Amino acid sequence: MISTPENLRYSKEDEWILVEGDVATIGITDYAQDSLADIVYLELPDVGDSVSNGDTFGVVESVKAASDLYAPVSGEVVEVNDDLVDTPESINEDPYGAAWMVKIKMSDPSELDGLMDAAGYLAYNESR
Repeated sequence: MISTPENLRYSKEDEWILVEGDVATIGITDYAQDSLADIVYLELPDVGDSVSNGDTFGVVESVKAASDLYAPVSGEVVEVNDDLVDTPESINEDPYGAAWMVKIKMSDPSELDGLMDAAGYLAYNESR
């Protein structure tokens, strides 16, 4: 069963976002890691990089495919999970915990309005 925590927001590109104040923690969903299968490589931005909503901020590769990672919000990268780059298989094990990817200080919190809640994300996945 695919996990979809209620306390997160979700993008159509299968990223999740946890908002704490003006900082958004971002990773890929359980649905995404399950679809990719065994993840073997991860490329993330550097601290200090600026990202824009909808733009690519990294790449995740599995034994099946390579996929771009898309920023669900705009802002500055304030933290990167460097441990995850060394152990990308952690994404398959704990996509919503230890496998967070980046933390972004949001420049426009209103962008959160364009994201789905857990129920919306589940319905979206059933429709594709």
